[in-house]
Amino acid sequence: MTLFQPLDDKTPMAGRLAMGVEYDGSAYCGWQRLKHAPSVQEELERSLSRVAGQQVKVHASGRTDSGVHATRQIVHFDAPVPRSEKAWVFGVNANLARDVAVHWVREVPDDFHARFKALARRYRYLILNQPSRPVLERANVTWCRDSLDADAMHRAAQALVGEHDFSSFRAAGCQSKTPWRHLHYIEVRRHGPLVVIDVQGNAFLHHRIRNIAGALMTVGRGQRGDDYLAELLRLKNRTLSDATAPACGLHFVDSLYDEIWGLPQEPLGPNLLAFLGEWTGERALPACPMVEFRRGRRVADAFGAAHEVKESEP
Repeated sequence: MTLFQPLDDKTPMAGRLAMGVEYDGSAYCGWQRLKHAPSVQEELERSLSRVAGQQVKVHASGRTDSGVHATRQIVHFDAPVPRSEKAWVFGVNANLARDVAVHWVREVPDDFHARFKALARRYRYLILNQPSRPVLERANVTWCRDSLDADAMHRAAQALVGEHDFSSFRAAGCQSKTPWRHLHYIEVRRHGPLVVIDVQGNAFLHHRIRNIAGALMTVGRGQRGDDYLAELLRLKNRTLSDATAPACGLHFVDSLYDEIWGLPQEPLGPNLLAFLGEWTGERALPACPMVEFRRGRRVADAFGAAHEVKESEP
């Protein structure tokens, strides 16, 4: 695997295209286009439309909130005109604001959908745990001046793994029809002054990871014990939990798809964690109904007729 591959500037690419996009969410209301504030979707669609000479609408693998960053947001769009790979990447980047960039573009079949074909989403929440406030990293980490016990945070977080009702960790304005989600794994590790919460699941509720991060920092400070997250999960009451952690520490780092779509692998971001050396798709996905359903397999065949899968992402 390499980062440096030449871009084709001769072969036209048209039809349905998938793109990998990175952005700093500090100046945006989030991914989704809104009338009253700038969004990443609006910025990307504006640039794509200039390259295409026509209006282009994109669909994303997942929405991110105001101030949240992404290093591997996957989008798809139906190109109204043919352009070369180099034109789609370099041309769009030339028209984008400096806080958004396209990494790659690929032709995909017409039945590919960035949201509905995604098998999992992965986020990393970065906490700079030191007495002095951050300077160079201030827009990409959450600062905690109190000493955190990352091992205790990791132990407490394991209660969330699996399929649960996450009502205690969803925002009051969450639009999802159900609080039930499958969390594939969650890890908390310290790397020098950085404490990283690494979490993957089938989908995520509004503010869920930031609410989990707020509760885990309470455990890390020693204010609550290892059973705190399990207790909150049982209560199913957001008002009894902790404050929502800041958006600036949250990074959408991966959206996983079946290999049949041929999307490229990339190092997982953000670049502050490049030393970990992990690339997308290196971890095996769990055997669960939603993964099988998204792969187009009959869930009843793999898991028995008792399982029912519903499309209910926020």
